[in-house]
Amino acid sequence: MLQSDKVQSSEEGKNRLRNAYKEAGLTIEKLADEAQVSSDTIKRLLGTKDCPNGVEKRQVINIAKVLKIKPTDIVDSKDWYPQQIPPEFERLIKDKTESFCGRKFVFDAIEEFFSKNPNGYFSVVGDAGMGKSAIAAKYILDNPEAICFFNVRAEGMNRPELFLKKIRQQLISRYQLQDAADADLSTLLAKASEKIIAGERLIIVVDALDEVDQESTGNLLYLPTILPENVYFLLTRRPYNQNEKRLNVSPSVPTQQLDLRDYAERSSQDVKEYIWLLLNDREYKQGLSLWIQKQNHVSTADFVEEVATKSENNFMYLRWVLQAIAEGFYNNKPLDELPVGLQGYYENHWQLMGMTTKPLPKNKIKIVYVMCALRSAASREVIAKYSKQNDLIVQEVLDGWAQFLQKQENYQPPRYRFYHESFRDFLHRQDIVQAAGVNLPNISAEVADNMTEGLFGYE
Repeated sequence: MLQSDKVQSSEEGKNRLRNAYKEAGLTIEKLADEAQVSSDTIKRLLGTKDCPNGVEKRQVINIAKVLKIKPTDIVDSKDWYPQQIPPEFERLIKDKTESFCGRKFVFDAIEEFFSKNPNGYFSVVGDAGMGKSAIAAKYILDNPEAICFFNVRAEGMNRPELFLKKIRQQLISRYQLQDAADADLSTLLAKASEKIIAGERLIIVVDALDEVDQESTGNLLYLPTILPENVYFLLTRRPYNQNEKRLNVSPSVPTQQLDLRDYAERSSQDVKEYIWLLLNDREYKQGLSLWIQKQNHVSTADFVEEVATKSENNFMYLRWVLQAIAEGFYNNKPLDELPVGLQGYYENHWQLMGMTTKPLPKNKIKIVYVMCALRSAASREVIAKYSKQNDLIVQEVLDGWAQFLQKQENYQPPRYRFYHESFRDFLHRQDIVQAAGVNLPNISAEVADNMTEGLFGYE
């Protein structure tokens, strides 16, 4: 951000500026004098004088400082801060926020913590599928001043060195830092804090700490024990046992945790809002309406209540079950026989895909487990080589598990990977592994051998 860059006030900002200088007992001329800008500059920000080219950020900063407000009270934050989401996370953020709704109580708690403390760590905790990554993604979209890192184990984007690299790039770009190319995180934050202007914050969003791959002890991602003023971290993670805690900070650094499991009633309201949203979504509306009509004496409101209960406040469950209903996957099932909870949904789909029939479809089961063992998204051809199955059977599996897969079409041929870590967790459940008759160490060894032979040569 250069202070010579030019910006324009928002409609809301014009009103905020007008009210602020009047509340301060100032005239336009007096404000201009104290802020060391021209009266015309203030009139341009008020909208009473044409402003085709904008006003320098430096002038807005001076005006805001005199009025004891933030520059982003005058200029929309999305215009004040250039959006700088790393390309690696753009698709993920778009996907997580496409049908986002609710969670106001979470964002209110985050803002309250940031407003009341000079720095600190705020953690959002919840089980798989409760919407933690979506909350992180939505926060970034709504707060372009934030910088971010998403740990994605399935893509190998979960190492401390990658985290530092991406955060360093964003901080250097945002604050025009000098001599920071090799700086560690604490040094970077100290340098950045010197560039933070009055009324602003540096917020770093880090998603899925539970997916970090780090052998050494100490804080995950080597997060600092001490933070400079106006520096905040917004973290998300799954629950852990106290003896697994990997974030220890100085007693002087404020911390707060919001556990989504403690907000069942508010989460239930958000879940119902999400169901109503998809009921009116162009992609889902027709399929869901037809399915509801086929149910005996079930109103749309009844459907919302029943599916919300079955979801156990899990948005991942809703994403998949509602899509499956809309696509006709449950045409022969009544409402009361829909699976319960995310694990119940995985078990139900595993059975419906014939993975428990006798004799076991060992070739298809192996394909699924090989995909689970791969560290990166892979094409159909590569999956076939790893699993030693033909392309036709691999394609059958890809079609059958399509809703669980992320298809990366920016590659030719397209690559596939499982969408969410919770499905990998399901596949590694002892009862599922035993019933499927697979040997996980053997599959992992086969994958490693194939990698050594260069089958993944396109990486």
